[in-house]
Amino acid sequence: MSSVATLHRTLQTLRSRLNGRVIGPDDAAYDTARALFYGWIDRRPAAIVKVSNATDVVHVVTTARDAGVPLAVRSGGHSVAGHSMCDGGIVLDLSDMRKLEIDSANRTAWAETGLTAVQYTVASAEKGLATGFGDSGSVGIGGITLGGGIGFLVRKYGLTIDDLLAADMVTADGSLLRTDAENHPDLFWAIRGGGGNFGIATRFKFRLHRVDNIVGGMLFLPATPATIRDFMALSESAPEELSTIANVMIAPPMPFIPPGSHGKPIIMGMFVCTGPIDAGERIVAPFRKLAPPIADMLKPMRYHEMYQEEGPHPAAASLRSMFIDSVDTGTAESILAHLQESKAMMSVAQLRMLGGAMARVPSEATAFAHRKRRIMVNLAALYERPQDSPVYESWVERFTKDIRRGDANVYVNFLGDEGKDRIRMAYPGTTYDRLADIKALYDPDNFFKLNHNILPHAN
Repeated sequence: MSSVATLHRTLQTLRSRLNGRVIGPDDAAYDTARALFYGWIDRRPAAIVKVSNATDVVHVVTTARDAGVPLAVRSGGHSVAGHSMCDGGIVLDLSDMRKLEIDSANRTAWAETGLTAVQYTVASAEKGLATGFGDSGSVGIGGITLGGGIGFLVRKYGLTIDDLLAADMVTADGSLLRTDAENHPDLFWAIRGGGGNFGIATRFKFRLHRVDNIVGGMLFLPATPATIRDFMALSESAPEELSTIANVMIAPPMPFIPPGSHGKPIIMGMFVCTGPIDAGERIVAPFRKLAPPIADMLKPMRYHEMYQEEGPHPAAASLRSMFIDSVDTGTAESILAHLQESKAMMSVAQLRMLGGAMARVPSEATAFAHRKRRIMVNLAALYERPQDSPVYESWVERFTKDIRRGDANVYVNFLGDEGKDRIRMAYPGTTYDRLADIKALYDPDNFFKLNHNILPHAN
């Protein structure tokens, strides 16, 4: 831990050199600036530095490195493990870096990494274009891209990193590098799934796709073993234009859910179907026939309407994520049994169908090595009292073991603070060793370690 005197000198240096803002514990904006999307993460950094450009980022990196001060990096503040914030160190906050340059003719965009998914998507929608991110509007494009990017367009256009053409990176030695398929190709491979281990991305160049009107929204169905199983089977057999997310839960008292369904198992299905509207209507029609819908909010809409700026999640939570390859009747029965057992204020099993364009990219082409996995599962219990964590950690562990099939691989963007072995499971096969070799080239002293850390191989 850095001394108080060292931190004081470091912050003085930053205030004298930066165009951006340095926010300390005595500033009125401090508590707002340190708040994260997951409100149960409560950390108190020595300062939050809101950088304004890449030069500021270089100054922060070199100053913190030379002083031996821990550095966390925040884009949208959605890190499940809390890596967007630290205790006692410096947080480099990218949220003021939001420049976006769209080249409609060539369908590309240069985007600074403080942009959120909804900000980027609304701006590109004015041109009838889109790049796929996740399903949360407030997620920062910096973090979701470096981890891979599984979202609403995953089956049609693949992961976010499949549309990443180049990036500007500040590395641990203070260099500002342009990385792409021809320049620093090893680094370009690593940042497509390897997270924040290799530097700080200040700008991305993305490919854009023609995505304007879609058939999308939510469809609420009663959850039975048969409807869960058949929902996933339909999702897999549907044309790649359709991406779905099945949120299986006990129905909360939402205003658009009839009171008679409150407290009962439901599927809150989320849909994005690109292409002609009439074709989209035909593609989603079989889902309406699985059971009489509880609420039907599927309709033609603009793609960007799927994104909203969500507020923070104030409750405590126990979370797990994994990949599986099928949801049969037995798996669906287990899901319902665990959800009905839980006493949390909300418990959810989220099932995301993958495949399509994501699966056609070779697994070794990027640091995201889960290309052939068919379904991603996210399990969550939300509860009010952090002291109840042992109860729900036990619940989510039992749930995970009960429905896991095969390995325990995990998508790094949904990985909590679960230990070194789980980080290995985010980078299966030879992926971790290759990342460790590249880490040794670009960050041999492991300065960027407040992340799902990959240790550099010894030279």
